[in-house]
Amino acid sequence: MFHNFRHWKGTTEYHKTKSIMHVKKILGHKSVLSTQLYINIEAIIFQYSNDEFNTATAETPEEARKLIESGFIKADEFNGIHIYKKRK
Repeated sequence: MFHNFRHWKGTTEYHKTKSIMHVKKILGHKSVLSTQLYINIEAIIFQYSNDEFNTATAETPEEARKLIESGFIKADEFNGIHIYKKRK
């Protein structure tokens, strides 16, 4: 059963972030080859492409903390302003 939760976590994290390196890190894989399984599972489960995001910016650590707590992930930084995104 633990393995099922692990697969689900890896698959949903990849779906949210589209970052194989992020999934590799949170699952503790030594090789990205092990992590590629989650890309295949994600493609089967989520057969649609939703590249629509809500975006927000943060200039202070407090603003960034609130965004992260509400599910946003850091996407970029421009002129000292941190840009966050979250799938719609």
